[in-house]
Amino acid sequence: MYKYFPHTQEDIDTMLRKVGVDSLDDLYAEVPESIRWKGDYDLPSAKSELEIRQLFDNLCSKNRLMTVFAGAGVYDHYTPAIVPSIVERSEFLTSYTPYQAEISQGTLHYIFEYQSMMTELTGMDISNASMYDGSTATAEAVLMAKSSAKKAHRVLVSSAIDPKVLQVIRTYARFQGIDIELIGTVDGATNKSDMERLLAQGGVAGVVVQQPNYFGVIEDFTGYADAVHAQKGLLIINSVALDLAVLKTPGEWGADIAVGDGQSLGIPMSYGGPYVGYMCCREKLMRKMPGRIVGMTRDNRGQRVFVLTLQAREQHIRRQKATSNICSNQSLMALWATIYCSVMGKEGVKEAALQSYAGAHYLAEQLIGTRQFRLTYDRPFFNEFCVDYDGDLDALLERLSAHGILGGVRLGDHTLMIAVTEKRTREEIDQYVAIIKEELS
Repeated sequence: MYKYFPHTQEDIDTMLRKVGVDSLDDLYAEVPESIRWKGDYDLPSAKSELEIRQLFDNLCSKNRLMTVFAGAGVYDHYTPAIVPSIVERSEFLTSYTPYQAEISQGTLHYIFEYQSMMTELTGMDISNASMYDGSTATAEAVLMAKSSAKKAHRVLVSSAIDPKVLQVIRTYARFQGIDIELIGTVDGATNKSDMERLLAQGGVAGVVVQQPNYFGVIEDFTGYADAVHAQKGLLIINSVALDLAVLKTPGEWGADIAVGDGQSLGIPMSYGGPYVGYMCCREKLMRKMPGRIVGMTRDNRGQRVFVLTLQAREQHIRRQKATSNICSNQSLMALWATIYCSVMGKEGVKEAALQSYAGAHYLAEQLIGTRQFRLTYDRPFFNEFCVDYDGDLDALLERLSAHGILGGVRLGDHTLMIAVTEKRTREEIDQYVAIIKEELS
């Protein structure tokens, strides 16, 4: 009768006996009564397809579509219509992990193309077949650094990194015997002198920095790689993928591992996910890299074919002793990013980044021109920047919101972080400034 219920009562009883309890109530006994739901669920009765569609249309109508000037790691970039059209094909949308790898030629092919694009974008030797998101990719890079070091257990992280990424790093490190220490900042950028001081204390497995950093500042990492390598550590650079079409790549900075989020490659914001994390590294670190690597070869007929070149089996069989327990990937989102890069091309991706840069600098100039705003940090920035506002910041954001504008991310009582992408038109930016001028008058 209930064909969508996977477990019979016999199945449930068997599982309960296996874990050593008599009933489901016993299983959840540790959950406090104060947080248990006692009432009935407010679920509608069975409905037809038409009624279900109308129900969700009504729910969607409650959402407010805003013009987004907020970023902080997630950005409102353009998605070519062809991308979701291809991704939603059944052979892509329902695919998961190619356990019988060599018969999954389509999946292996697009993963290979994804890897090729990411190594070119980052200037690194090797890319894996993607990670869950930029935060977990960065945390996994920290584990790689620890695994590559013989006895070192300290990892230095710039205080200018995204706080969300830092939280994930700390969570991973807590149970791996890794001590996370923060590098100080100067005027919104990593303090190189402080990094060198901490490195000199010894026992550093790796250093994590971000480019552009959380505050939008474009950092100068000259000499970082030499300083870290002199102490036998690894340099890890986290970057927004799209920005690397214009900025100096992690490979050019001498990084050992390049990580970050690929959401900027045309993946919609979608209330926070799903996104895709990229991880690229030097060839010497390839066997420390989590996930899998797809390669290209020739079959016995001379045809080009794709194979699962490398996959760390320890991730499946060693469990808690493994370097990493990530053995799958965000393959569907990797496909999304791959189609985006293919459709946009090198020049298109570069143009999207440059338009974002130009829009942010135009808006910054207009805000400073009101004499009520000033740049928080006197440093170069890309498509995101912080400003200090002399007035009531909450009132200002409410005024913008009333006009359908998400004005930015509030960092303090008077500090606002604003992001601009290629989707923001000159008219939208001018409207943003005009509303602020009205508020000031």
